[in-house]
Amino acid sequence: MAGFVQIIEFQTSRIEEIEKLGRPSRTEGSTPPTFRRITATPDRDRPGMYYTIGEFDSYESAMENPTRPETSEFAARLAALCDAPPVFRNLDVQWEDTGEPRPGG
Repeated sequence: MAGFVQIIEFQTSRIEEIEKLGRPSRTEGSTPPTFRRITATPDRDRPGMYYTIGEFDSYESAMENPTRPETSEFAARLAALCDAPPVFRNLDVQWEDTGEPRPGG
């Protein structure tokens, strides 16, 4: 299934605050999220560096997020907790493999 992935790379010494910010209750907000899944990861080789990986059905569904007021507020609060400006990587999924056996093979 083709899709779109957005990676946000950021450096912070305030990860606990960012984690609280990034884990709001699912009952908050009136609009459902446009992402399929979000994964948060620390960089083992570079202390203080973190990545969030957002998976979306399409580029278009990912680009709906910046138009939402709650997303703009989140981005501003995230940037304030970072030691340097976050870097956004926008990636089209060319192919993927789930590691599960394929039917008939």
